[in-house]
Amino acid sequence: MTPTGLLRDIRTTPRRTVLISGAGVAGPALAFWLNRYGFAVTVVEKSGTLREGGYPIDVRGTALEVVRRMGILPQLLDAHIDLRRLTFLDADGGEVASVNPHTLTGGVAGQDLEVRRGDLSDALYTAVRDDVEFLFHDSIDALDQSDHEVDVTFRGGGRRTFDMVIGADGLHSRTRALVFGPEEQFHRYLGYCFAGFTLHNTFGLSHETVLWNTPGRAAALYAVGDNDDVHALLNFAHPEPPFDAFRNPEAQRDLVTAVFADARWEVPGMLAALRDADDLFFDGVSQIRMPRWSSGRVALVGDAAYAPSFLTGQGSSLALVGAYMLAGSLADRGHTAGFAAYEHHTREFVTVNQDQVGEGDATLFPTTARALEQRNDMLRNLSAMPSAERLPAHSALTLPEFMPMR
Repeated sequence: MTPTGLLRDIRTTPRRTVLISGAGVAGPALAFWLNRYGFAVTVVEKSGTLREGGYPIDVRGTALEVVRRMGILPQLLDAHIDLRRLTFLDADGGEVASVNPHTLTGGVAGQDLEVRRGDLSDALYTAVRDDVEFLFHDSIDALDQSDHEVDVTFRGGGRRTFDMVIGADGLHSRTRALVFGPEEQFHRYLGYCFAGFTLHNTFGLSHETVLWNTPGRAAALYAVGDNDDVHALLNFAHPEPPFDAFRNPEAQRDLVTAVFADARWEVPGMLAALRDADDLFFDGVSQIRMPRWSSGRVALVGDAAYAPSFLTGQGSSLALVGAYMLAGSLADRGHTAGFAAYEHHTREFVTVNQDQVGEGDATLFPTTARALEQRNDMLRNLSAMPSAERLPAHSALTLPEFMPMR
């Protein structure tokens, strides 16, 4: 059949309905492409609104081509954060090395993007909000699959039926738990926890990150511009996931304060700000590794299926690429063949990016005094080097061209 014939068939047959859980990065990106292929899309999001601000994230390699094809690249370029310096400090706050950030990230200056997570979410939402139904302040409570449809019960009490359901609801995906079982069987803890929040920029920082280290502990201040706020990150090694703290903000604050109690530099002031922070985000550094990303009429995308951890800097890029590949794979196929094609053509790209980190091992966060000194020696040598070429993992997938869009 010719592309024209395919397009005619799509327009004269009932539109396939898809429910996407999650309005972060993967969800709206997937909604954008599915809508372009003629699907009737609904996105449900447990929060009342899109999350504003947020820690800066990277869009690199193959993901840059995705946002270019979406038409949102100019908007993201306007929001680009020009990080100019990354300075490493020792236990007393003395400078170890100051390097070009791209030297460590594998990014390419002038090509890769770094934006606030909220700016990316806003660009994605703006691109699709007029064509897709959004249900805020609600979530999936139960799923009941048959051979022909998925019956969904919402937390708000509503019930609806869809042809397919896609979980784009993050590392701790409710959709994944409902369909595939408990998170523990897919969760790969990498040996670290982190707390992120914002505080007033009283440090004179501008377009730079300063990172303090002792073995197993790191504190970072990240100034994205010249404004009044700076992003703070406290990262520490922890042998087992502190499950008791994950759902208890006060326990999180107590744990972080105890770990950094004797730390010097600006850490005491950061701990004081942590107590009053209203935007605290705490979690373990983890990956999601699954043997398959779909079951029946339900599939997963982004962190819900293959969170790579923030140590790779590739979470948002994998979400964007995965959304493009999933939608394109479904464009002219049924759900069974489409989900299989999505996984077949995307898994290698996901795996090579996840493999950038190993369990309990992160170059920026050494856990022993010897590893820290080795890291510092490496940084001193890097400080005199030009920016690195983009890591092959970031561009390991060439985007295919799928069928014409409606």
